[in-house]
Amino acid sequence: MGLKQSMDIVVISSILGIGSLGLLFGAGLAYASKKFAVEVDPKIEQILDELPGANCGGCGYPGCSGYAEAVVKSGVDITLCAPGGDEVVEKIAGILGVEAVSAERMVAVVQCQGDNEKAPKRFQYDGVLDCNAAEIIMGGDKACVYGCLGLGSCVNACPFGAMEMRDNGLPYVFEDKCTACGMCVAACPRGIMKIIPVSQKIFLGCVSQDKTKAVKQVCKVGCFACQLCTKPKVTPSGSIEMDGNLPVIKDITADDLQMAVEKCPTNSYVVRS
Repeated sequence: MGLKQSMDIVVISSILGIGSLGLLFGAGLAYASKKFAVEVDPKIEQILDELPGANCGGCGYPGCSGYAEAVVKSGVDITLCAPGGDEVVEKIAGILGVEAVSAERMVAVVQCQGDNEKAPKRFQYDGVLDCNAAEIIMGGDKACVYGCLGLGSCVNACPFGAMEMRDNGLPYVFEDKCTACGMCVAACPRGIMKIIPVSQKIFLGCVSQDKTKAVKQVCKVGCFACQLCTKPKVTPSGSIEMDGNLPVIKDITADDLQMAVEKCPTNSYVVRS
C-alpha cells in the first residue's frame, strides 16, 4: 500500500469518525431538548402577541414577556400595560376568560414651573447635556436645588415621542401621545415628573421642600409652605393637607380646589386644560 493510499484511508477514517461523533452529539442534544424542555403556557404567548412590544417597564416587569408571564402565572393585574390601554386589557381578559375592568387613563405631568424667566441660574453650565450628569457632577446650574434642570433627560427617555423641550427651559408633555409608562419619571433626577389620572385637572407644580425666604430667592412660582390652600376658609372639604412643607391634594374631585388655585400667592398650582 502506497503512502498516498495510507493518507487517503486516514482522511476518510477521520471524516467518518467526526461524522459519527456529530451524529451522536446531535442525537444527544435532541434527546436533551425533549427531556428537559420547559413547557410554555400558550396563554403567555397569546398575551405577548397582544402587548404593544414597547418593553418600557412601566408595568414594573422586565419587558412585555416578563409581564405576560406574571399575568398568567402569578395572576398579576391585567391593567398594568399603560401603552396598551383598555384595548389590550380587553384582549388579555378574553384570553384569560375573565371580566375586563377598565383602568382610568393616566398621564405624565411636569411638577415645576420654574422656567428660564422665573427661576434664576447660579452659573452657565457647559457640561454634558444630561440632567443626571449635571446633578452628579455640579449639582446643576439652577439656583433652586429642587427645580427642573432643563437638559431633557426625561424627553430623551420617552419612547413614544410624547415630550419635547420648550424654549423656556422646561419639558412639555403631549398628553394625546403619553402612555404613562413612567420612563420620564425614572429618568428625572429631581423627581419633578409625576403620573396622575387624566381626571385630575389640578396639581401642584412644585416639589421644593424649602420654606418662605429660601424659596422666594430662587423661584417666583415656588410653593413656600404658607399653608393657605389648606385652610378651612379656602378648602372647607379638607381636600388639601400638608405633607412636610408641601400641600398634597387628597381629593382630586373636590369642588373647592379651584379656590386653592385662586388664593395661592405664588401661583404654584397648575390647571390642566
